[in-house]
Amino acid sequence: MNRLPNLDPLRFFLASLVLLFHLPQLSRNQGLPYFDGFPLYHRGLEAVYMFFVLSGFLIIRIIYRAKLRDAFSIKDFYVRRVLRIFPLYYLVLGFGLLFYNVILPSLNIPFEINYTWKEAFFYNVFFLPNVFAKQFEPGGILEILWSIGIEEQFYLIIAPMLFFIKVKWVLRALGILFLLYFFIFWSDVFEVLRKYSFVFFYLFSGGIIAILEERKNLDFLKRWAIVPALICIATILYFTTDFFLMEPLWLRSLITCLLFSLFIHTIAFNNRGLELNNKLLNHFGSISYGIYMYHAIVLNAVVFLFLKMEMLQNINKILAIVLLHLLTFAGTLLVAHFSYVYFELYFLKLKNKFRS
Repeated sequence: MNRLPNLDPLRFFLASLVLLFHLPQLSRNQGLPYFDGFPLYHRGLEAVYMFFVLSGFLIIRIIYRAKLRDAFSIKDFYVRRVLRIFPLYYLVLGFGLLFYNVILPSLNIPFEINYTWKEAFFYNVFFLPNVFAKQFEPGGILEILWSIGIEEQFYLIIAPMLFFIKVKWVLRALGILFLLYFFIFWSDVFEVLRKYSFVFFYLFSGGIIAILEERKNLDFLKRWAIVPALICIATILYFTTDFFLMEPLWLRSLITCLLFSLFIHTIAFNNRGLELNNKLLNHFGSISYGIYMYHAIVLNAVVFLFLKMEMLQNINKILAIVLLHLLTFAGTLLVAHFSYVYFELYFLKLKNKFRS
């Protein structure tokens, strides 16, 4: 299956932003030197939101193209999603529960556990890690699983819905669903949706742009070279400045949906021949799921190393910050690479048997 250009490097960039977001937080909490002076260090949540838009863009595009061929299978769709997400998800979930409940106590490191094993099992096995993270604050390794839960919940909704809707009505149905859900999400009546970050509208927005492209409704954007340039500049400013930190929040979310969707469409379909066709970047993009899932584990290990080694505690502050960055990034890339090659790839190869 042909891969759209520039999306793998984008995945790597977004996963790196999440790592940069968490690194100074844990360093500060443990009394280590830290640096978070650039807006880029505060865009981890926004990076996850772009991941959601990208997921909606790709998943709905796949479903829509399969429906055009009358070849969409819900069973095959779910099997492919399970093979991609579950192995690593449950591996990190198991390690996280072991880490906070067994490993830290054995090292005499205090960490408050305010949930039972039954609660941990229920919320995380039944696709509600976002609720688990908000309710119990179980620790960073487990809390990052919230976004995987949002994706899992989205898959449970979108596949049967699109299966029963005629292909000619898919775009209209998604548009109505986006507007309706966006209004419900930001209304005071359904505050619980905001509390537990059920931000499905990001995924819907990505899907709408994908179908508009499939139907050639966005060809007008390709007529002027200034359009992709402006979209890319606006996206760069979004992550490197505070210009887009506007109120009210619903307006910021709406602008974010539009900008992120247009940016993904631009780099994939309206890039004017500019492609980041670099093998290393593409590989880092391929292992971005692992980068996201393992970075909190590696970060905890690096911070523990600094806390236990007297030599590292006595080095220059700037050097300590640089080392924290280098060791966390290098360690995360290494773990994600070996996980991909020797663990995830086995399940990914099985996915090919269930392609429409």
